Amino acid sequence: MGRTLVELFYDVVSPYSWLGFEVLCRYQHIWNIDLRFRPAFLGGIMQATGNKPPAMLPKRAEYMLKDLERMGKYYQVPVSISASDFQRIFGKSSLGAMRFITAIDMTQPKYLESLSREFWMRFWSQHEDISQMESIVAVAGQAGLSSEFTQKLLDMISSPEVKNRLKETTEEAIKYGAFGMPAVVAHFNGKPHLFFGSDRLELLANVIGEKWLGPVPSVPSSKM
Repeated sequence: MGRTLVELFYDVVSPYSWLGFEVLCRYQHIWNIDLRFRPAFLGGIMQATGNKPPAMLPKRAEYMLKDLERMGKYYQVPVSISASDFQRIFGKSSLGAMRFITAIDMTQPKYLESLSREFWMRFWSQHEDISQMESIVAVAGQAGLSSEFTQKLLDMISSPEVKNRLKETTEEAIKYGAFGMPAVVAHFNGKPHLFFGSDRLELLANVIGEKWLGPVPSVPSSKM
């Protein structure tokens, strides 16, 4: 059996994307998959599909506070949120951050995992800004990027190449049927299978013929 390509379309403004990201990072060493990170722009998906952020509905926002607390503990991801965070989220755009992440994907993809994680950590665990240039520079430093390389990436984010790449990836997610994030696409038996949300990974395992071992699986000795 060949390896199954699993694509994760994500935006660091989405806390549920962080949960799915961390679990898939764990399973990439257990399942027979090739995990591909696909940074995209959630705002573009929402606009194209007519979707609205769940926190815009008071009752869903109330539930989301409880849900993320439970999910963070279950998935062992340090995500946290309070009611005051919703205005912070709505008032900021992740476009600059996602262009920066796209630039690293185009130049040094080996940093993609750690850089994405640091953006989530800053925004969803430390409750700090990720929209300003100085914030992006701070995240890059945490991910181990040199100041010279960081400046190169900052120069790239306004380029047509980076803008088009992010736009194309976002449009690709929409073509697969994405209406929010995380959007996970598994290429199995000759066709793509879309899974929405971080709580559908058990179904993903079932479809691709893998075993679900919980959110924090132990790596079998044969895989070490």
